[in-house]
Amino acid sequence: MPRGRFSMMDLKGSYDIEQMSSVSRIQHEFWPLDEIDPNKSKFPCCIVWTPLPVVSWLAPFIGHVGICREDGVILDFAGSNFVNVDDFAFGAAARYLQLDRNQCCFPPNLSGHTCKQGYMHAEFGTAMTWDDTLRSSVRHFEHRSYNLFTCNCHSFVANCLNRLCYGGSMSWNVINVAALILFKGGRWINFLSIIKSFLPFTVVLCLGLLLVGWPFLIGLFSFSLLLMGWYVLGTYCFKNLLEC
Repeated sequence: MPRGRFSMMDLKGSYDIEQMSSVSRIQHEFWPLDEIDPNKSKFPCCIVWTPLPVVSWLAPFIGHVGICREDGVILDFAGSNFVNVDDFAFGAAARYLQLDRNQCCFPPNLSGHTCKQGYMHAEFGTAMTWDDTLRSSVRHFEHRSYNLFTCNCHSFVANCLNRLCYGGSMSWNVINVAALILFKGGRWINFLSIIKSFLPFTVVLCLGLLLVGWPFLIGLFSFSLLLMGWYVLGTYCFKNLLEC
């Protein structure tokens, strides 16, 4: 082959090397994350959970959740048109679950989606990094009214996960967000966090049984069942109820 000319194979090889270098640069941005530090309330790329006053005393599976930036700062939807930054509402986190950024989709363009959602993901909103995605959700919820039953902190976290297309899914909602941290590997901060989460419920339960008897237990169970039923029906049967 004459000197100075390249074959198609050479061009393809150069292109592949350039692509690998580009991918390497993108992946390099993922790491490293700082260590999780509960003492400083730093939970890089985590979902965090803490019990709610009164509500968690009656139904300990209900709590307040937030999602954290790559630097560990907690973001949580805590009131109408307001997303907390580094000031987790209702006290320190009691439980956390660190998410894997490699399970997210950060497409540079429409053809660069690693998820199967493609057009739906692009339409909903995508970003190039974890933090950019969270910022998009924050902007969205800064114009939303807070309501415990229809548009709450779980809705905010679900919106973030859908924009990330976490786990290749855009079907995140209040139910599976709660299940993710409560049943899929969420870790307690320490033993005191467990006491903080369940002691008030235990006290209320014991006092109720002592003062009222078994009817209190039936009422408490009915309250929990109605609460769960509302979210299940609102999520899977009447989807417009919980959209925000």
